[in-house]
Amino acid sequence: MLVSLYTVRVVLNTLGVRDYGIYNVVAGVVTMFGFLSGAMATASQRYFSFELGRGDFEQLKKLFCLSLIIYALIAAVVLLLSETLGLWFVSNKLVIPVERKAPALWVYQFSAISFLFTLLTAPYMAMIIAHEDMKIYAYISIVEVLLRLGTIFILRFILWDKLIVYGMLMLIVTAINTSAYRIICNKKYPECAFSFYWNKGLFKEITSYTGWNLFGASAGVFKNQIMNILLNQFFNPIVVAARSIAAMTENATTSFSQNFNTAMRPQLIKCYAAGEKEEMLSLMFRGSKGTYLLVYLFVLPFVLEMPMVLTLWLKNPPEYAVLFTRLALFDVLVNSVSFPLMTAAQATGRIKLYQSVVGGILLLNVPVAWIILFMGAPAYSIMIVSIIFTCIANIVRLFILKQLIDYSVWQFIKTVYIPVSVISAASAVIPVMCFYFLAQNIVRLCLVMVLSIISAGVHSYFIALNKNERRKVRSVISKYCFKEN
Repeated sequence: MLVSLYTVRVVLNTLGVRDYGIYNVVAGVVTMFGFLSGAMATASQRYFSFELGRGDFEQLKKLFCLSLIIYALIAAVVLLLSETLGLWFVSNKLVIPVERKAPALWVYQFSAISFLFTLLTAPYMAMIIAHEDMKIYAYISIVEVLLRLGTIFILRFILWDKLIVYGMLMLIVTAINTSAYRIICNKKYPECAFSFYWNKGLFKEITSYTGWNLFGASAGVFKNQIMNILLNQFFNPIVVAARSIAAMTENATTSFSQNFNTAMRPQLIKCYAAGEKEEMLSLMFRGSKGTYLLVYLFVLPFVLEMPMVLTLWLKNPPEYAVLFTRLALFDVLVNSVSFPLMTAAQATGRIKLYQSVVGGILLLNVPVAWIILFMGAPAYSIMIVSIIFTCIANIVRLFILKQLIDYSVWQFIKTVYIPVSVISAASAVIPVMCFYFLAQNIVRLCLVMVLSIISAGVHSYFIALNKNERRKVRSVISKYCFKEN
């Protein structure tokens, strides 16, 4: 997360605000097809974890082989869409300065190929996560982000068009990442040895599950990528660059919280597959509470000190970047509590109602954002719309999930929402006082950071954790801080 955020600074200063905005809006057209990969990856993880929970390794191998075939079909569809509809849109509809049109088209082609590599990485990544080999997942992710950082430093010494070279270097990193996942999985997991397998019934089951995931995932894509396109249509590339910086911060924070849930997801699905409902619900409650608190530790100090953070981070942040980023972080915080709920719904395999209703609510972001921008609303208004729909979706999730796994909505509110709300209000008092009563400088920044973490940590320990959880925390601290030599 930290390297990703630092990379934004270097890229922004190397490419310039205009080219950075162009890269994000052009690459975003391809990224819109990413919901295909995300939905299929979620389906793969669910089915892989489910069979591991049942201990059926023969069925697991068949599922993996069939998944690869489905991914190949999806890749063909994406390639067709990107080279027809997507290429037409970039060439004719995006607002790009004439002299940067050719580099933008090169970036688009590099992004399209990069996405195909990413798509073919998903089943191998899903297998690693299903096996809960998080060290492998972590190591490859760290290597990938360091490679991306390395390409940025190389870019500074390139004399050719930096926008084109940046797109090409990102393609090379993606190809290396895909190769690493494939080689490791083929060596470590026998079920990843591909052999042609076809089962019409299983194909229909997986594609039906994936189809509803596609609908739900498309809501997230439209919420993020279409917003950049709307801003491109109503404003200028500098506003898009400001929104892109906020989106990068949002993505880094979301990845941080999703990685926490990635480690928990296979356990939750395996509990459901094994019929251990109480353990599943306990894990879901703890996961929702823990995810929110982890994100809050990051969001509280950065929202307060965002002007100075962006100045230190980007040197010359674009106009609107501070407000966009503050609102984006608040949106992530509100949404973070729902990740375990999403996994619980997917574990049941009955996601038609869940995805159609929740996805439909989130899709309303696009028409509502377009309407208010058309009526003359300021650029930041689309972020407020996003937060409102995120809150509505969170409430709806609770009641739809009750129909799927029959749990107590009030118990979730009492166990998760009330404690995190109290912690958020109480732990913010001291950092906010420090922020308002001290002059803006590096000392105040450090003080707000430290006080925010201490305050949120202490309140979380005494309010959010029960006796057993506090005992486990003390045990971990004792083990690592006071162990004998």
